[in-house]
Amino acid sequence: MNDSYCWGIFREVTHSPGRESDDAEILRLTGKQLEAKGFDVVLKSPDEVNGVDGVRPRFVFLMCERVPVLERLRALEASGVPHVNSPLAVLNTYRDRMIAAFDEANVPFIPSRLVPTATPDGAGPSPVWVKRADVHNTQEGDVVFAPTPDAVVAALQALAERSIPRAVIQPHVEGDLVKFYGIGAGGGHHGEPPWFRCFYHKEQQLAGHPFDPRRLARLVRGAAAALGLEIYGGDAIVPRSGVPVLLDLNAWPSFALFRDEASVRIASYLTLRFTRGRR
Repeated sequence: MNDSYCWGIFREVTHSPGRESDDAEILRLTGKQLEAKGFDVVLKSPDEVNGVDGVRPRFVFLMCERVPVLERLRALEASGVPHVNSPLAVLNTYRDRMIAAFDEANVPFIPSRLVPTATPDGAGPSPVWVKRADVHNTQEGDVVFAPTPDAVVAALQALAERSIPRAVIQPHVEGDLVKFYGIGAGGGHHGEPPWFRCFYHKEQQLAGHPFDPRRLARLVRGAAAALGLEIYGGDAIVPRSGVPVLLDLNAWPSFALFRDEASVRIASYLTLRFTRGRR
């Protein structure tokens, strides 16, 4: 195995609605940063991942999310090839698995109810958000704001018609939507702190509720550790209380607002992660 040979795997285009170029660009930039460090990088589409035959990479960095591709990568990982994020960690971001993992690890998370879509039940307080229970937003209808019980039923029926068997129902929380990016869920390498950035989502009318970004960072890192994520992003709401409420956690986002800085940090993290071990 060539110690400098590695794969970078793009996210599926269908899993990047409206962010296709952003998602692809962060992977490309990370690959260029790794090449500058002496690595031989080959970027692949998910469809080009065909198992463990042929020339094996030294390690893999990935953004793909579909189960069949992740299963092929898990076989490669089991043969001794490290991955970031690990295929299992990516699978853990599927909402049904994420909710269970957060509950097991006692990670504070927005109340989430897992329901079947085939027998929609609009009972319960409104407004709520109805989200497909597996992957994150891939198209219109995957995440729906439902202001009334009838809207909940309609959203569930629409998912059922697409053969999506389960959904997650979460309450609507008033407050400021904060997005975040992170690299490293633990103590970093050689005592270096993990990298974290947060910012307000631009398409909103801010209430300006004060909050402590360090508190949000601690919450997010604990959640990432519970899922096994090393490169991650997501969303939180800051309500009037100022206590952040975690809404979602994703594997390897686009880092769009911090792409240049993040690609350098990710490449440095991967270099240490794969040449010196995690700790």
